[in-house]
Amino acid sequence: MKKLFAYPYVVWISIFIVVPLLLVLYYSLTAVDADGAAYFTLDNYRRFFEASTPGQPFLERIYVSVMLRSIWLALISTAICFVLGYPAAYIMAGKGFSDKSFLLFLFLVPMWMNFLLRTYAWLTILEQNGVLNNLLGFLGIPKLDILYTDAAVVLGMVYNFLPFMILPIYTSLRKTDRSLIEAAQDLGADGIKVFSRVVFPLSIPGVVSGVTMVFMPGVTTFIISNLLGGGQYILIGNLIEQQFLKVGDWRFGSAISVILIILILISMGIFARVDKEPVTTA
Repeated sequence: MKKLFAYPYVVWISIFIVVPLLLVLYYSLTAVDADGAAYFTLDNYRRFFEASTPGQPFLERIYVSVMLRSIWLALISTAICFVLGYPAAYIMAGKGFSDKSFLLFLFLVPMWMNFLLRTYAWLTILEQNGVLNNLLGFLGIPKLDILYTDAAVVLGMVYNFLPFMILPIYTSLRKTDRSLIEAAQDLGADGIKVFSRVVFPLSIPGVVSGVTMVFMPGVTTFIISNLLGGGQYILIGNLIEQQFLKVGDWRFGSAISVILIILILISMGIFARVDKEPVTTA
């Protein structure tokens, strides 16, 4: 009987996940000859890593540099989300904090709005005569010109993905056994030692989940870099979008997608390994 209820999910996964992935893999490994016949080849992958000029360093090659840029901006965004998100989650999970529901509500409200609209709002805020620069001008502070820069892209990522860092950490901290904290305090541990040896190690699963939920969409995003980067800062998500929708080279776009999938799987494996490693509190 249980297997019968599982069949709809199996069909759903097969149609919307397995089949599309197989199609992407097929397109990435094939090319078309002059007669229109498809044949298997690794040229699409070779093209991604090849140098545009003889002797060009590997890390400076066009598509490789785009990949590295995407990873770098995603890492920066993830780090900022962690620095901002962990204290917020820690405060909300505190026993003496009474407005946790209201603060959590404030973090969730932006998520009720469409992702595209949330990103568009930052155009109005960051533009040359936008809300931010008008406020700075009123205060006599020089205007900031960060729109269509890396800073604007990172800011858009942090704004959109910060709740995905806060919620898992908050949930993990809320589940922390208070008796462990009280035991550490009874044994003479001060606030810093209680946090570093009890609270933080027990919140590692939430941290890993938050980092995963921020890094993955950060490295694959293309809407944020399109709008706030003004198309001047191409990330790997933009490159895939261009190959499919503008250039029409589905085979090369599929190869880039497979490379990105491999990168994500490797990242997930690293995060899972960190989550499973025993925490030493001595």
